[in-house]
Amino acid sequence: MSRVYVFDHPLIQHKLTFIRDKNTGTKEFRELVDEVATLMAYEITRDMPLQETEIETPVTTCKSKVLAGKKIGLIPILRAGLGMVDGVLNLIPAAKVGHIGLYRDPETLKPVEYYAKLPTDIEERELIVIDPMLATGGSASVAITALKKRGAKNMKLMCLIAAPEGIKVVQEDHPDVDIFVAAVDEQLNDHGYIVPGLGDAGDRLYGTK
Repeated sequence: MSRVYVFDHPLIQHKLTFIRDKNTGTKEFRELVDEVATLMAYEITRDMPLQETEIETPVTTCKSKVLAGKKIGLIPILRAGLGMVDGVLNLIPAAKVGHIGLYRDPETLKPVEYYAKLPTDIEERELIVIDPMLATGGSASVAITALKKRGAKNMKLMCLIAAPEGIKVVQEDHPDVDIFVAAVDEQLNDHGYIVPGLGDAGDRLYGTK
């Protein structure tokens, strides 16, 4: 069973309050999401491997640590996932970025893939799949399945807010994918929105309705 990590860092929780607030405008909303994504990236990379190297300081030579060269890939689910990518790239600028686009079939209401552009060496990378809202879990599960079919072996899911229903779906469909969130909310409403949530992340990021 995949694990769920809820980041209770005071800065993340503080900024998340303003992200939730309906009176927060598009510009500030976008900046806050970017900042929280950076803070979450700090936590999500905690287990990245290190290796020792020797450097020369202004005083003497010493052994110190650098990242062990593990390749990272960021895979935002379009379009809302794009709002968190730059925040992660602030800390991991060498990461490759792929994209997966999904739409909801109006008859079945199931997510359907319409676009995928991914790093060619996806099977060698540790992937962070990014979607601000883990609501029903359908989109995240389909995106992870699509990545596995293309050879991905090592993935984490990164979201701002999750509903228990969405967590359950991802854990059942992908027990090998850990979930990293800033908050787990109460439930979904009849329209599939997270309660209390923050509304539609894509619309609030890009000023659309």
